[in-house]
Amino acid sequence: MLSRSAVGKLKVILMVDLLIVGIAVGAYFYLQDQGVITGAAKPAAFVFADLVVNPFETFVGQPIQISVNVTNIGDLEGDTTVDLELNGVVRDSMNLTLAGLKTSEVVEFTVIAMDAGNYTVTIGDLTSSFLLKYAPPELSKIVLSNFRAEPYEVWPDEPVTLTVIATNPSAEADCLMITVTVDDIPVEARFIEVDAGDTLPVEFSVATATEGKHYVKINALSGTFMVVPEGYHTLTIARTGSGSTSLPFTLNGEKLGTSYTALLPVGKYTVTVPDPFDVGTGVLGFASWSDGSRNPSLTFTLDKRTILVVTYNLLSGYASCPSLYIWNGTGYSYVTDVSNSGWLGYIGHINSEGEIIFSGGNPYDYVKLDKNVLATKDGYFDITLTQQWNELYYLDSTSLLVVDHPIGTDVYTSMTNYLNKGSTGQIYTTATGSLLAPVSAINEEGQDVLEALLWQDGNFTPGINGLDSPAWNAIIPNQLTLNLGDLSAASQIKLVMTCMVDWGPADTYYDWIDQFKTAAATGLIADDTPITPASQMEILAADGTWIAAPQNRQIPLPSDYTARTFTIDLTDLFPPDITDYIVRFTNFWNVTYDYIGIDTTPQQDITLTTLTPSSAVLRQLWETNSESSGAFTRYGDVTALLQDTDDMFVIGRQGDQVNMQFYIKGLPPPTEGMERDYFFVVACWFKDPPGGWGYGYTFTVDPLPFLNMTGFPYTNSENYPYDATHLAYINEYNTRIIP
Repeated sequence: MLSRSAVGKLKVILMVDLLIVGIAVGAYFYLQDQGVITGAAKPAAFVFADLVVNPFETFVGQPIQISVNVTNIGDLEGDTTVDLELNGVVRDSMNLTLAGLKTSEVVEFTVIAMDAGNYTVTIGDLTSSFLLKYAPPELSKIVLSNFRAEPYEVWPDEPVTLTVIATNPSAEADCLMITVTVDDIPVEARFIEVDAGDTLPVEFSVATATEGKHYVKINALSGTFMVVPEGYHTLTIARTGSGSTSLPFTLNGEKLGTSYTALLPVGKYTVTVPDPFDVGTGVLGFASWSDGSRNPSLTFTLDKRTILVVTYNLLSGYASCPSLYIWNGTGYSYVTDVSNSGWLGYIGHINSEGEIIFSGGNPYDYVKLDKNVLATKDGYFDITLTQQWNELYYLDSTSLLVVDHPIGTDVYTSMTNYLNKGSTGQIYTTATGSLLAPVSAINEEGQDVLEALLWQDGNFTPGINGLDSPAWNAIIPNQLTLNLGDLSAASQIKLVMTCMVDWGPADTYYDWIDQFKTAAATGLIADDTPITPASQMEILAADGTWIAAPQNRQIPLPSDYTARTFTIDLTDLFPPDITDYIVRFTNFWNVTYDYIGIDTTPQQDITLTTLTPSSAVLRQLWETNSESSGAFTRYGDVTALLQDTDDMFVIGRQGDQVNMQFYIKGLPPPTEGMERDYFFVVACWFKDPPGGWGYGYTFTVDPLPFLNMTGFPYTNSENYPYDATHLAYINEYNTRIIP
């Protein structure tokens, strides 16, 4: 039996033990709750918090930053997929691995959306939203220009550097949102800031594994790049000017012909072209390759997209038109042949008695010069016209038209229509970069040729030449029908076109005319029957009839063999009660099209400055076997003859050249917000020898053409203006007599 004092001690001990046990049990349950002591570890479980959308409101194309905090509240490490939903559709996902015991990580997404509207953001059980608006055009004064893709051709997943130039013409610093899409898929968006009056190059890098052509847009600018199979590159071989005959050549011994484009394995190649080369109407001599090589046999390494262009000079025979060259800083670059509409001998029609009536002829031509090639030479622009072909020419005037236009616009001229008299070239402004594309394009055979018109890439529509028609009364026209879509909201409508005319061989021309003369002799020809019908543009009315455009708005024949870009003004030509704006071009000759775009921007204010030649010298480059004869202009200074279009000509023949200089040292620079382009303006008639394209006249200087004639040859009721001034000109200048 315990004593009272022992019992007291035991109670104290029991109380202490119970307290210790209680503390231990509480600590156990606490630690178990904290996951330190477990019976079975809890699996990974994830909760989302702190959904952040920044900004809540902005413009289309601007990046939206979206973030969310993800926590693993389980004991064990685990994986989860974080889905970002926009308007109920998964836009992006991220796989995440987190350790247990409430480990957290912030997941971030960047969204670029190209459509305006309200967007609901959902991640897990969290929601938020943002609003996108279209940025007003006047928001920024910064203008983008000079799109480039380098290199243009790459292998899959190789980077392409996209470059544009951002110009701020205003007096204050400004910013601009730039968005980049490839094949209509947004790939990047970036804010830039440009100081007042400053220019900033902006670069983007893109890459894709998909082979083929890819279409890029950087705001309003557009362009392309190519992805080709690894180990291959594209080789193109072509020749400049000098007619439409294919040039034969050998490539590593294989016989081929221009124009040639092929995808070939990387490696060494040797291309050899003929020297000389007979084109039927003339003999050409090899001049050079575009890389500067002067050997007709060229060995090169194909390690990138390569374009080789060979240039020939005419040795004998004829082709067409005086050839234009500009000084590029180290030599002369060929531009084009000029004054297609100044050809003498356009046939209007034949009457019932078999008499051929000649009509038309307009000596003016407007040629846009590449300002990246045109270089000064001692304070002058140096420009040369060379008569390579066996032709007579009558050079009346030349000038350099300096066009200052707002940065961010392009300028083109309307081509001169040979049926209209006088200087009819009109300068139009167009938007820089992407223009609207036609909805459809159908040629005379019912073929869909729209794909060939979407890009200026040397891929021309197929065409037909009227001389290939089966008979005089069964003419098959060269035709293109365009559906431009609904342009009822446009205050102005302009087409920007790149095309050319291919006359074909001349040997069937006389045969074609003889068919009409034979038909007239048997009474089958009515008065005013066209032999080579004039080009015509028509508009489709709501009732299905075609309405011819007014003569002063009709389409021209484009330049031959070298494609040029020009504009056609369609403003106010369409009836008010239509929704499909459909236009049709009909040509007798083979007109082929590389590009057609639709511009609906209003005409901008431009500044025009006309410079006449500071000096002009006529000289002979080589002797010719041409049978042309008459009183030609003596060699030497002819500056005074080229100042005005006044029927006082520099008269030359094959082998002659006129070298002109245009003084520009005193020309002030463009004003703020403007950039500059140059057009060479020329008034020139030319005459082919009979037996080729020449018909109805002899290959002599006389009779002289003149601006107001109804056609050439002209009727007995018309005469060159032999007044005192013109007689004095003839006696002073035209003293080089060739019998």
